[in-house]
Amino acid sequence: MKNYKWDAQEYEKHSQGQQKWARELIEKISLKGTENVLDLGCGDGKVTAEISKLVRKGSIIGIDNSAAMIKLATDRHSVAIYPNLSFKEMDAGNLKFDDRFDLIFSNAVLHWVKDQKPVIKGMFKSLKHGGRVLLQMGGKGNAAEIVEVLSELQTEKKWHTYFNGFDFPFYFPGTNEYEALLLDCGFTLNRIELIPKKMDHAGITALKGWIRTTWLPYTERVPEEKRERFIDIVSKKYIERYSANSNGIINVQMVRLEVEAEKK
Repeated sequence: MKNYKWDAQEYEKHSQGQQKWARELIEKISLKGTENVLDLGCGDGKVTAEISKLVRKGSIIGIDNSAAMIKLATDRHSVAIYPNLSFKEMDAGNLKFDDRFDLIFSNAVLHWVKDQKPVIKGMFKSLKHGGRVLLQMGGKGNAAEIVEVLSELQTEKKWHTYFNGFDFPFYFPGTNEYEALLLDCGFTLNRIELIPKKMDHAGITALKGWIRTTWLPYTERVPEEKRERFIDIVSKKYIERYSANSNGIINVQMVRLEVEAEKK
């Protein structure tokens, strides 16, 4: 998994959509409160901290491959207030745990990893027998309209030189493809489905903030002095095509792949 230059504070401001979906995902977990949990790709740790309250007699570790995110998460969540919560810098493709967790939770992360086999094998190895995974990531067709605008800009004369050799950075699988990977790595599948969702942005500033903080594989290709102009053009082109509603809310159509599986 490539390590992009995440601006942790900026991400914290513009990740409400991801947090909302994480809360919806958490509601699908039935926890006794004694479990040991891994939050894979914890980001700024907000969601990890919420889960820690549900496992007060257990523990939760949040991992992320961004040092900036782990520092922010650790700074924001003191051991005094969250005694069962810790954070560690670690890559999803190189998990260093054995038979340790009752649950692995991951929200809006795994679509960043193009080679899933090491991640799924690592999750299987990290779980106790009877342990579960609950995952949500971008699925087939995710953010297709934003991707379309970005792809068009890549070919324009003003920008195309910055995208020479550019390879689509995300992995947005369908259900059959991902089910085969899970079964091949030893998991028993309980549920897998593609779920359409809308991500709402309150005006162009919010849309720009989201593009700036989450579409790094594209924005980091553009020299820093031209980056804001690029983000501005992407946002305006998107709004021209898919205008805001009467309340000024800009919708982005998303598709999430949700997975529940077990190590039996």
